[in-house]
Amino acid sequence: MSTRYVMILDTAKCVACSACVVGCKMENRVPDGYFRDWVVNETRGTYPNLTAENRSERCNHCEKAPCVDNCPTGASYHAEDGTVQIARDKCSGCKNCIVACPYGARYVHPEGFIDKCTFCPHIEGSTSCTMICPTECITFGDANDPESDVSRLLRERQLKTVHPEAGTWPQVYYITG
Repeated sequence: MSTRYVMILDTAKCVACSACVVGCKMENRVPDGYFRDWVVNETRGTYPNLTAENRSERCNHCEKAPCVDNCPTGASYHAEDGTVQIARDKCSGCKNCIVACPYGARYVHPEGFIDKCTFCPHIEGSTSCTMICPTECITFGDANDPESDVSRLLRERQLKTVHPEAGTWPQVYYITG
């Protein structure tokens, strides 16, 4: 059975501290002024009936990734574990993938290649944002392992994705209830 990495975030636990952003920047040597992940604070409704949500967002490692489909050099690709990766040596910096991404998850690195969240493949079975989160609101793992925490959450919790209308089958989920 192959691996399929998934990330699940519990927005009720997220306090928008940005530890995930700082941890990612440090772990992946992201240059100043650039980010692989970010925190969104969203308020919905009309006063006095308001709801607020804090969400850590990043590349969604989509199963049907438009960034992969629109990359003319093959630099954007699906790895064997289902994640979307970038082969820096193949990247021409054309920005087709940036335009194609409905999540705004990519940027041009100062060295000329496109960069984004990679789900930290150099950290076996975890990510820097998962390890540093003080509220433990980020769960990462193999959805094809029925005993994993992400498999349990996929089975037991009500989940949503960002921009489901894009039809990309994102692999980043948010607990809604």
